[in-house]
Amino acid sequence: PLARAIDEARISVDLAVYSLSLHSIRDALLNAHQRGVAVRLVMESDNMEREVPQYLMDRGIPVIGDRREGLMHNKFVVIDRSEVWTGSMNLTTAGTYEDNNNLVRIRSTKVAENYTVEFEEMFEDDFFGPDAVAATPSPALTVNGVPLEVYFSPDDGIASHIMKLLRGAQESIYFMAYSFTADDFGDVIRQKHKAGLRVFGVMEEAQIKSNKGTEYDPFREAGLKVYPDGNIGQMHHKVFLIDEKIVITGSYNFSASAENKNDENVVIFFDPQIAAQYVAEFQRVYLEAK
Repeated sequence: PLARAIDEARISVDLAVYSLSLHSIRDALLNAHQRGVAVRLVMESDNMEREVPQYLMDRGIPVIGDRREGLMHNKFVVIDRSEVWTGSMNLTTAGTYEDNNNLVRIRSTKVAENYTVEFEEMFEDDFFGPDAVAATPSPALTVNGVPLEVYFSPDDGIASHIMKLLRGAQESIYFMAYSFTADDFGDVIRQKHKAGLRVFGVMEEAQIKSNKGTEYDPFREAGLKVYPDGNIGQMHHKVFLIDEKIVITGSYNFSASAENKNDENVVIFFDPQIAAQYVAEFQRVYLEAK
């Protein structure tokens, strides 16, 4: 679907991607470039030497790396400054066909403006990580009757927005976490569990084993029904579901690095119908968990 959307682009395609190896996206970008669409990429520098970025650069498509210790960890695409594709999915073979991921398409010039401003901070101004300034034009808006919020890290202080929503949970919190080391998130989730809310979670097994300060052990010690994932690939979602009405998703792992060092993005939907789709995915992943 993303390749088809790029095929329909008429004016511009801007990608901020941690990693890129999909040939379908490679071909769609090259075709767009050859028919006169302005194609620009921002990437994590460590991944620029892979075959697909080199292929695109060799054919005249500009690709800029972050050239810094923190990660350019975003995964978003802005097409014709009128729609945004974003979520947890790296545009790689594993990210698409092996890992648990989510990708959402938002048709809105206002949302696209938010992401374009963030993209141009990196591509035009060379501002990455803590160098970036809070400049999101419309962080809270409504698209087709759906209230949503868009935030970028580190400049927008994403953790404070997530904490507010977690504290406001009344009935349930479900989460799917690739990396979960944020003590403040863990504390409020344990408090909500103690208060009688339905709290369930799935975490990536490899990260549970390798992360220092993982919240997995404190969750289990507190009696929460949180389990390692059952996917041979990565459980790569970064999702909170609150009261089956609010969805928090994006590239933002629940960690200090995501909050303070990396370039990340989060979109929050306040809509039961959208939440229902994520709840269905959570249930599927939860049933696979060990």
